[in-house]
Amino acid sequence: MKQLTSAIVRAVPRQTRPGIVLAISCAGVVLATVDLFIVNIAFPSLARSFGGTSLSTLSWVLNGYAIVFAALLVPAGRLADRTSLKHGFLWGLAVFTGGSALCAAANGVGFLIAARLVQAGGAAFMIPCSLGLLLTAYPPERRTGAVRIWAAMSGLAAAIGPVLGGLLVTVDWRWIFLVNLPVGLAALIAGLHLLPSPPPAREPRPDLLGSLVLMAGIAAITLGLVKAPAWGWASAGTLGCLAAGAVLLIFFVHRSGRHASPVLELDLFRVRAFAVSTVALLLFSAAFAAMLLSVLVWAQTVWGWSALKTGIAFAPGPLMVPIFAILAGRVGPRVPAGAIAIAGCGSFAAGAAYWVAAVGADANYAAAMLPGTILTGIGVGLTLPTLTAVGATSLPQHRFATGSAVIQMSRQVGYTLGVAVLVAVLGTPTGPADELQAFHHGWEVVAGIAILAAVAATMLQLRVVATAAPELEPS
Repeated sequence: MKQLTSAIVRAVPRQTRPGIVLAISCAGVVLATVDLFIVNIAFPSLARSFGGTSLSTLSWVLNGYAIVFAALLVPAGRLADRTSLKHGFLWGLAVFTGGSALCAAANGVGFLIAARLVQAGGAAFMIPCSLGLLLTAYPPERRTGAVRIWAAMSGLAAAIGPVLGGLLVTVDWRWIFLVNLPVGLAALIAGLHLLPSPPPAREPRPDLLGSLVLMAGIAAITLGLVKAPAWGWASAGTLGCLAAGAVLLIFFVHRSGRHASPVLELDLFRVRAFAVSTVALLLFSAAFAAMLLSVLVWAQTVWGWSALKTGIAFAPGPLMVPIFAILAGRVGPRVPAGAIAIAGCGSFAAGAAYWVAAVGADANYAAAMLPGTILTGIGVGLTLPTLTAVGATSLPQHRFATGSAVIQMSRQVGYTLGVAVLVAVLGTPTGPADELQAFHHGWEVVAGIAILAAVAATMLQLRVVATAAPELEPS
């Protein structure tokens, strides 16, 4: 281990110290995460541009991205582990930037969904490689702080996406993709010259078939949930999709337990902190995605606000994210990680519950929407960085990229399921009273899922020490 650490330190050029690696890594994760959520606020504009496309169809612009992202994250991380983290990051960044250009050129919703899949493929390489580069650039005693910053940027990017989108949609929805091009090219040039090249690990070839099975399983369940209001919950189509998805996911887990280089490395879950944080992140991400889409669609379709007004009104929530992420990092050495995560999930659930009690058909922002926006923002700032840092730093160094990919995969699966559940709960309301009731039910579900995430976080150890991590041997 000492020899590997020394080799990594020597591989980092003198001019490329950890802070520079952190900056470039954060640029990649911000691009990928902002793009995952910036589309939310453009839904009404996309529906008008593509002939009144329904919410259930448009949801695949989000879900297609998240499903491909989730299924390819671990194979991408493993492939980068065995070849080059630097090259994996740069190739992913290039593909993502090219996919953004395709999205901007889309002339139909089908083309847009396909282009989003290209983006997701690039993002799947960027995320695990960015965190892998970051963790190898920092000494062990500074890794937790670096991961907190990285995760906080991810949470901030996810929350601030609608704000940026509101500004860009006022010009044209295509700008939500065009804005990625200069940032992507700048990060690509900087990364080419400044990123280190840690030595590759000895890894077998990743399980691409397993990725396809996971992709198909999540897609089948998502399709069943999204179409259930139209098909009927007891219809053959809905039950068939849900059953097929369940069978595929069971087969996926079975294959992961037998393959030499599985998508889901089950041995990682022997590390308690990693297992608990991954499950809690999946649940919290589902609540987060459902919350974000619900408030943006509500403000624009029911209150009749513009995209710009909606984005600005939502801004106080994202502003809470870095503040409370920093606060969580400072109290982390004295307060158990589980307690911080529970507080975050509780704040998030309280925000959604407040909307159930306060939001009505009349656009009363200050009294009805703002308090819940602040509470959910506080919840994101406390929860996402804490759980991500716990999970990532609980693993041994030779599992950094793969472990971080599993963590991010759980978040993407959560995002997909959260959007699908929200679409199913909202259904197709026919009038103002039905709309209000549907969104109230949606926020009740959001609060309930956040509470489940808090329950999962209670299982974190009081002091997270990765005592089980050395038991994981390199493949």
